[in-house]
Amino acid sequence: MKSPQLSPSIADKATGSEADQGLLESGVKVPSYFILTYGCQMNTNDSERLTAMLKNCGLTESLTEEEADLVIFNTCSVREHAEQRIYGKMENLVERKRKGERVLIAVTGCMAGRDKNGDLRRRLSMVDLFFATADMINLPRWLAELRPDWMISGDQEADYLKISPARRSPHQAYVTIQTGCNHFCSYCVVPYARGLERNRPVDDILIEIRQSVELGALDITLLGQAVNEYRASDSGSFSAHNPYKNHFAALLWEINQLEGVKRVHWTAAHPLFMDDEVIHALTLPKQVNYLHLPVQSGSNEVLRRMNRKYTREQYLEKIAKIKQVRPGIALGTDIIVGFPGETERDFLETVDLYKQCDYDISYTAQYSPRTGTLSHRLFADDVSSQEKKRRWEVLQALMEETVWRKNQVYKDMVLDVLIEKIDGEWAYGTSGELKNIRALGAKEGMVGTMQQIRVDKPMTWLLEGQII
Repeated sequence: MKSPQLSPSIADKATGSEADQGLLESGVKVPSYFILTYGCQMNTNDSERLTAMLKNCGLTESLTEEEADLVIFNTCSVREHAEQRIYGKMENLVERKRKGERVLIAVTGCMAGRDKNGDLRRRLSMVDLFFATADMINLPRWLAELRPDWMISGDQEADYLKISPARRSPHQAYVTIQTGCNHFCSYCVVPYARGLERNRPVDDILIEIRQSVELGALDITLLGQAVNEYRASDSGSFSAHNPYKNHFAALLWEINQLEGVKRVHWTAAHPLFMDDEVIHALTLPKQVNYLHLPVQSGSNEVLRRMNRKYTREQYLEKIAKIKQVRPGIALGTDIIVGFPGETERDFLETVDLYKQCDYDISYTAQYSPRTGTLSHRLFADDVSSQEKKRRWEVLQALMEETVWRKNQVYKDMVLDVLIEKIDGEWAYGTSGELKNIRALGAKEGMVGTMQQIRVDKPMTWLLEGQII
């Protein structure tokens, strides 16, 4: 692995932070860390691995970034807005450095991964460590070099995916089965930030899930950039009586056999790889009643420029098959409005597709050019910001209208809900459709359990009811 770019002059400054969480018996200060995570669930999972590594090195977690000796930004670079938030958040830390504190600042994730020409690194000149996600395995050595007084210890893994994550929620486990991407959608930074697709062995995935279940996990979410394209390097590890030939469907079947797993979810799927076996796997008993299938646009011309490699007709055919195999499934998607060259007619085709699919939720983004991507090099950003905002508002209004209408179906229905939080007499959680639920009748000890809840009041973004 290549070494990160360092700022030795900063690492050599004199005084240390006094805001630690505790002291060693010898009176030596225990260094503390704080991780700020931006972006997708995969970044959340990467932060869990970072947490496990830092704890293994002897660091303790700080309650706040202001008190931490090491602050790590695990960054998202999908949208320009995400990067701007990080620059703004870093200002307070830079001020601490200017005052002479020896706080270390590290940047990892997609911003660091995609910075091939060093422009982002130069803009963040006050940062001590700047490294791609896969290079986190070198963090103990780098910290030992920068701060010998921290007495860093602990073993290093050769592959960061072999680090057992320190789960934030004991009853929910995000499990990365694949990193990187080979598809080079023209707007997307992922292949540049995370590299080409790499799939984890079946055995490693199942071991991680079993370990999570032993610690209390009921809910398993599989993560990948095109998660349903998963290809196992150790396909011989699948059970002899596994009914599926498709590796991803076969993996889902194996997870469904694991005792203790109650719910299985996966994101984000690619329409190209929703073949008949993967669609059939939606009927497996532990599969949540929800599928997130990004479409990005309903216009064939825009899809062509996006390099998505499917047509609206092919996408709608997949949706029809999915609804036939699993009637009543809740559907989510991703859409980009204002992509270069998107006309009003193109946009109206997206609106039409939205209505045909009848989505339960859509994550709609206004296109922002990302340096290094194909669309940045090939196309002018020719849709005005005002028009992007208008199109976003049209889809947002359509989504709210659709979700409210669809949620009325749940009136008086009894749903199995994973309880995630208790606040007084209210229990909060998610149903198998990944609907947010609030219910009366909360009791101590319910967090991390499955409860049956009767829905009394369906709203747009919340179903309210009672535990029965």
